[in-house]
Amino acid sequence: MWLARGRHAEGAAEDVLRRSLEERKRSRAIDDFLELPRTVAEIEAGAEAEAAPAERVFEARWRVDETVTVRARIGVTPGPDGGQEWMLVAEAEQPWNDDWPSPAALFWPEEPDVAWDRDGAAELSLRKINPLPHDDKETRRLFRNAVRGGWHIHVVVHEAMTTDELGRLPVARWLPPGLRHRVVEHRAAPQQHRGLNWALRDLGVQVPRGGAAVLPGRPAPDGYEAEDFSVRAVFLDGSEPTDLVDAVRRYAALPRPLPDGAEDALTALREDWHLLNLEEELERQRGLVAMYAEALEAMTKSRDLYREAAERAHEALVAYQESAEAAPERQRPSDTPVTSPLQQLTRTFERFKGKGQRPVAPSRDEG
Repeated sequence: MWLARGRHAEGAAEDVLRRSLEERKRSRAIDDFLELPRTVAEIEAGAEAEAAPAERVFEARWRVDETVTVRARIGVTPGPDGGQEWMLVAEAEQPWNDDWPSPAALFWPEEPDVAWDRDGAAELSLRKINPLPHDDKETRRLFRNAVRGGWHIHVVVHEAMTTDELGRLPVARWLPPGLRHRVVEHRAAPQQHRGLNWALRDLGVQVPRGGAAVLPGRPAPDGYEAEDFSVRAVFLDGSEPTDLVDAVRRYAALPRPLPDGAEDALTALREDWHLLNLEEELERQRGLVAMYAEALEAMTKSRDLYREAAERAHEALVAYQESAEAAPERQRPSDTPVTSPLQQLTRTFERFKGKGQRPVAPSRDEG
């Protein structure tokens, strides 16, 4: 699976998504997409509160490696300050390959002026370099908040010297497509090296001068050792930082728990999927037919049981009437157990009742 979340800073995110998905469908980058309609409850709630709906949901599907189907779902909800939070989950028929296209790039437009790529927790960019604050305490607070939740991979790069234009390009451009929108790149200026490592003490990480490090989440994934994800030198001259790319890829492959809130989104993708192709729709209809047939069979069995109960009750009633008419006037001996027709009728019902449910333990008063 592939997971990401972020914040759309301005405008209506659903309009941006709709236009982008229509363009992706025309270019055949995706097979199809669907915007889920608002429910009656959402419309009424929105009208009463004079507010936007709680969530807007889009589904899309496409193929990778020509035959592997990917299904993806994005939900957009209003944020606290006028922006909109989004959460995207995608799942393929085979184990995910980071060389496949980024689902975020298929839902959102690639234009740099469309502000969908913000990390909502710490207001960081997913596509640009994030310079560290000048204040060391603020940097420490930034890292502490950024690594929570486990949604993004945070990379810190220290500049050994002031960089030129090539050095100010994001390192993420060298990553495989499936990782580019899951990585947040922090950049420390040459004079910030000491303050940077002081801010990272709580995470147990140190960045070499002119090097880089992949930060652990909280909690750190199994198999994470700070030394294994520290890079001694990153040359910011436009050449590919192969050691850093390798460290990011190895970190992404570590087993990690689902990020906060991802479980519900993944469940919705698997159990509340609407964008079906013809084969899936036929399979769904077959499942419904089987379910209805099973329900009908259960109803038929229930009807037969009620019919059997009625017949037995009628037989017991007839037996009661016949025995009552033929009963002698004289009293039976006191030591002979008496079984009245009414008791026979009651026992008949109890035998039938025992077929459909477990016996109930007698109360203390019943003896």
